[in-house]
Parts: sequence; C-alpha cells; structure tokens
Amino acid sequence: MTVAIERAHAATDEVRGLLAELDAFLAASYAAEQRHGVAVDALFAPNVRFYLAREDGVAIGCGGVAFFDGFAEVKRMYVRPTARGRGIARMLLAHIEDEVRSAGGALLRLETGIHQPAAIRLYERAGFVRRDAFGPYAAMDPAAIVASLFFEKQIVPNAEK
Repeated sequence: MTVAIERAHAATDEVRGLLAELDAFLAASYAAEQRHGVAVDALFAPNVRFYLAREDGVAIGCGGVAFFDGFAEVKRMYVRPTARGRGIARMLLAHIEDEVRSAGGALLRLETGIHQPAAIRLYERAGFVRRDAFGPYAAMDPAAIVASLFFEKQIVPNAEK
C-alpha cells in the first residue's frame, strides 16, 4: 500500500466526489439540522487546509483543518469504505495534527456524531477527550446538536513530543 497525503488547493471533481459520499453517509444517520459539515468551497478559505489521502494515485480519503483564534478544528474527515480499517484515517488525523503543530497551534477540536463509533474510537485512541460544545456549536439550538459529540486535544510542540 502506497498512501500519500497531499494538500488540495481547489474543489476538484475528486474532492466533490469524496464529500458527496461523506454527505450521503451522514444523511443515512442524521437529520439535516444535525449535519454540520462546511460547504465544499469553505474548505478552501484562507484559514483552512484540506488534504486528500491517495493510494497509488487514487483519492481514498480526505480531511481538513480550519484555524481560528485560539484553536483549530478538524473538518470533513472521510475514508471510502473500501479503504477503511487500514489506518488511513489515522494517517490523515496525524497529518492534520502535524499541520496544527507546525502552525504553532496548541488546541485541536472537532465535532462528530453519536452514530459513528469508528470515528469516536479513532479520536479517543488519538488522545482526544470529550468536551462541551464550542464555538458556533455552543450557540446552536439543542436539537441541532443532540446527536453531536465534541472533542479536543492539546497539541504538544515538536520539542516536547
């Protein structure tokens, strides 16, 4: 298996395809008001970095990180079902953590859903701890976040790793 993580700089058909798969996956388990994924074009805003995982040149997963004042947030993590169970999501998450570390960030947060046990396990095994809703999620109607879980992780600088 030859997997490479590369930055995507535009909303290509490949990116849109992966995100359409993610949206369909989430729509099967969550009501529309309980899905909080950012729009495709927002993934290419100046404060966001978005990545593709490629196996032998084929996009098999994606994930991004948005930088805000005081924290960064994981965005739109997804691995195609045919590539799951092989550590691709762990590689993407580690790459995102490294990007936050390189940018001088100290805190990485995320929102995921209660019906995604594999994602929850991934984040907990990677050292994320549960927390209350943060940022815009904290201001949402409780019905919109009833199926959400929130996590964060302190990012250790390279010298302390």
